[in-house]
Amino acid sequence: MTETTRILIAGGGIGGLAAALGLTARGHRVTVLERREEFTELGAGIQLAPNAFHALDRLGVGRRVRDRAVFIEELQFMDAVSGESVVRMPLTGEYRERFGNPYAVVHRGDLYQPLLNACRAADGIELLPGRSVAWYEQTAAEVTAVTEGGERFTGAALIGADGIRSAVRRQLVGDGEPRVSGHTIYRSVIPMSLVPEELRWNRVTLWAGPGWHFVHYPIGGGEFLNLAATRDDGATEAVVGLPVEHSHVLDEFPGLSDSARRLLELGGEWKTWVLCDRDPVDVWTDGRVALLGDAAHPMLQYAAQGACMALEDAVVLGELLEGDGRDVARDMAQRLEKYTARRRDRTARTQLVAREIGSRLYHAAGQAARARNTLLSSFSEQELHDRVKWLHGSHDLTEGVGS
Repeated sequence: MTETTRILIAGGGIGGLAAALGLTARGHRVTVLERREEFTELGAGIQLAPNAFHALDRLGVGRRVRDRAVFIEELQFMDAVSGESVVRMPLTGEYRERFGNPYAVVHRGDLYQPLLNACRAADGIELLPGRSVAWYEQTAAEVTAVTEGGERFTGAALIGADGIRSAVRRQLVGDGEPRVSGHTIYRSVIPMSLVPEELRWNRVTLWAGPGWHFVHYPIGGGEFLNLAATRDDGATEAVVGLPVEHSHVLDEFPGLSDSARRLLELGGEWKTWVLCDRDPVDVWTDGRVALLGDAAHPMLQYAAQGACMALEDAVVLGELLEGDGRDVARDMAQRLEKYTARRRDRTARTQLVAREIGSRLYHAAGQAARARNTLLSSFSEQELHDRVKWLHGSHDLTEGVGS
C-alpha cells in the first residue's frame, strides 16, 4: 500500500495554491498556512505567457483560467513622447503555433479563484487561514512550522511560498529586507465603457518615456482596462497600495503623447507602490525546507513573469516529489535540492532580465531612446519570437542560461 506524506506550505497566494495542487496530484496531503484571515488575492492585472498555460494545464486548471482570460493579439511598444509605434510583436497565428499556447491577460482574481476552487475541491488539501508562519524547526525526519500565534504544524517538508518578505526565507537565506528598486508604480482599473472606442485595443501596450513608462491592457473579459504607470523617481522606501491623488499621477508623467495622455487621464482611485525585488541566490533549501515563487526569486514586473515563474515552480516541485510517500519522505532533502537546481538558472535569468529592461530599455532618454527605437523597429516577427523563445516557449520549465 502506498503511503502519503504531509507537506506544509507557508503562504496561500498563487504560488502556494499552485504548489498544493501539484503536490496533491502526486498523492501527498497538504496543509496550507495563510497569514490573512481569508484566502484572497489583491491586485489588478496579470499577463500570462504560454509558459504559464503550460504550467496551468499540468496543474489541471488551465481551462478554467482560459474561461476568464482575455487573449491578446499583440504586444505593442510605443514611444510615449512622439506617439510613434516602434514595434509590435504578434501573439496569434505563428506565435501560438510555435509556443503551443496563447498569450493572455487576466485580473489577478481570475487566476487565483480557479486555483482556490480546485484546492477546496481536493480531498488532500487543508486550507488554514489566520496562520502566519514565523519560523521553522526540523530534525532529520520531519519539519515543524511555528506560527506567530504559537501553533505548531509538522510534516515531511515545508515549502515557503510566503512572498517577498518571507519569514521562511528570512531564516533560510537571511538576506534582510528586499531591495528597493527606486521605481514607483501607480495602478488603476477603470470600466472599458469609459474608454473611447478608438483606444480599445486588444493589445498589451507600453508607452516608453525618459525615466518612466505606462502600460495598459483589457482585463475582466474585456470589461475593464488595467492601467499601470511607472516612474524611475529614486524612491528609497517601500510603499504598498497607498491611495494617491489623480492630479499627482498626471503630474508625474509629463510629455505624454495625446493618446497616452487621454488614457492616463481616465484613471481613478489610483494606488501606488514602490517596487522591490531581491538578488538571485543559489541556495533555496535547508534540509526539508524549500522556497517557491516570490519567496525564492522575487522580480520586478517588467518581464511580466512573476506569477508565471511561481506556477512553473509548483509544477517542477510536484513532479520531483512524485512517488511512494515513504521514499519521498526519506529522500526529501535531496529532492528539494534537485528542485532548486532545476529552477535556479531560469528564474535568476528572468530576475535580471526584468531589471535590465525596466531600467535601460523602457526608460531610455535622448539618443539612447532613438537608438533603442531604431533597433526594435528593425526586428522581424520571427526575430521577436526568437528573442522570447527561452522564456515563453519553455515546456520543461527549466530552460534558462544558454537557451
